[in-house]
Amino acid sequence: MSSPQEPLRTTSVSTERLDPAFVFEFRAYDEPGPGQRWSTWYDVEPLCRAPEPRPDWVITHRAAVDTELGILKTGKEADVFLLERAVDGGPAVVMAAKRYRSTDHRNFHRNSAYTEGRRGRDSREARAAAKGSSFGRLVAAGQWAGAEWDSLKRCWALGLPVPYPVQLDGTEILMEWVQVDGDTAPRLAQTRPDPDLLASYFDQLREAIATMAQHGIVHGDLSAYNILAAGERLVIIDLPQVVDLVGNPQGMDFLLRDCANICAWFRSKGLAPAVADEHALFGDLLATAF
Repeated sequence: MSSPQEPLRTTSVSTERLDPAFVFEFRAYDEPGPGQRWSTWYDVEPLCRAPEPRPDWVITHRAAVDTELGILKTGKEADVFLLERAVDGGPAVVMAAKRYRSTDHRNFHRNSAYTEGRRGRDSREARAAAKGSSFGRLVAAGQWAGAEWDSLKRCWALGLPVPYPVQLDGTEILMEWVQVDGDTAPRLAQTRPDPDLLASYFDQLREAIATMAQHGIVHGDLSAYNILAAGERLVIIDLPQVVDLVGNPQGMDFLLRDCANICAWFRSKGLAPAVADEHALFGDLLATAF
């Protein structure tokens, strides 16, 4: 992976409000270097851009350049990179770029049980994805990227602790980089919280799961491995498989499994079994959701 490049040679002309055709011509005189690209913000549809109100750190300048900084995590379906979006001599921000694999990777394992109850899937694309053809694998990658984008936006709008979604471009999602003192926040599974923080973490997760259930959704794959510990707060990640609690025939099973995974981890770290009881938590969730 390429390292950050030297500052780009640019003029002092601001391209923020210029016509896109002119900006394209303007850029042609000074292309980004290796490991860089022009910002893709204006290459995507408005619905694929960060929801309002946008934080001040979201950069929308037409002259911004994206620079690859390295890889954070490899996964079975997607890899996560660090990417800096910056304007020469101006603002800069580091984001997480999650890129779903497509035709060159054949280990896309998401189970069809997650997609039951979802609407609007093109029948031709659905058949191709089911067959696992080259086109189908590309479709599957795009579908899961789109599903995660929609889930991120929905959860963010509900006030849930998820990374802020910046943009969706094909099979790539740009989102907030969750960090602690300049380093990527560790996964909950990597932490050893003291009793007070452990209890606080459990309360945060219980509230987050309850909010999701009240709005008819379930994470579907929740565990200590897809939760980040950003200091004293938790951030839930990996949301492509979010399921409809009612519309999906297995929605309740997914909810119970999420409760069991979370409670088992908290019990293993010393939280009282009477508190970290998946059946009690599951019952409380159902009582508040319906």
